[in-house]
Amino acid sequence: MKGMDVKEVLLPGVGLRYEFTSHRGERIGIVARRNGDFDVVVYGTEDPDQARPVFHLAEDEAEAVAQIFGAPRIAERFAELTREVPGLEAGQVHITVNSPFVDRPLGDTRARTRSGASIVAIVRDDEVVASPGPAQTLRERDVLIVIGTQQGIAAVEQIIDKG
Repeated sequence: MKGMDVKEVLLPGVGLRYEFTSHRGERIGIVARRNGDFDVVVYGTEDPDQARPVFHLAEDEAEAVAQIFGAPRIAERFAELTREVPGLEAGQVHITVNSPFVDRPLGDTRARTRSGASIVAIVRDDEVVASPGPAQTLRERDVLIVIGTQQGIAAVEQIIDKG
């Protein structure tokens, strides 16, 4: 993010928080939640820890805004930030023609419950679906961006391949 000093903070179990100071001197925060929701807040000048909510975007609303602003950056940053957290990695799991989950919703995999790893994005051709929800249909040749331990990522791969 050129030109602006954007502070990024990994919020374990929540998602990512981005903070920057606007040209007018307002400190703005955006919380990108792992469930796909986003919260935009402004921090008060008199109490820098006090945040005033500006608006909340549900997953589908956030997806529309992310496509406008450039969703691929968000998926890339999730992957980059996990490299800075010991024991947490980002992996890619490919959906092959033989996967039992082709043309089925992501939620059918129960991947998070079964592996402890999180699917934070789906890369489909040139499109990135950031923070996909359980209703997102998986397609052949999709690439899942998975964050978790090495074992968790391997478990997601096993689930996707075998069911």
